[in-house]
Amino acid sequence: MRGGIPIGKIFGISIRLHYSWFFIFALVTWALAANYFPITYPSWSTAQAVTVGLITSLLFFASVLAHELLHSIVANREGIPVHNITLFIFGGVSEMTQEPDSAKHEFWMALVGPLTSIVLGLIFYGIELTSTNPFVAGVSYWLALINISLGLFNLIPGFPLDGGRVFRSIVWW
Repeated sequence: MRGGIPIGKIFGISIRLHYSWFFIFALVTWALAANYFPITYPSWSTAQAVTVGLITSLLFFASVLAHELLHSIVANREGIPVHNITLFIFGGVSEMTQEPDSAKHEFWMALVGPLTSIVLGLIFYGIELTSTNPFVAGVSYWLALINISLGLFNLIPGFPLDGGRVFRSIVWW
């Protein structure tokens, strides 16, 4: 995926934001600040809902980055260099230099992303359950739902989803 703004490197992998990412970031922030938080927490002021919406959006995209980063870390560990990750309107994409050379490598590279999302969702759910701060609980609850949903959705066995790659690796094996 070409284009985008470089924002740094993590584990030697360049991270970029595609221009379409700004549209989805604004859309998610607006949906949270104008709809979800005011309906779920009617006592919050508009400023509180907007602030929590921005924070939640940033943490959501950090979760998407973690999902993609784990794909890339496993690929690098298996000898498949990853040069960059680009976050864009539909999530993220890791730019690998080659395809996996075994079904086992393909399986673990594909599976680790959705597992990361599900684990993050469970962590956020635990934070929501134990938090006494309504802002932390509100952010954590939404992030728990969206991360678990993202992880499960990505396991659907069809391309270009991770589940399609998991399915392909099982057939390959």
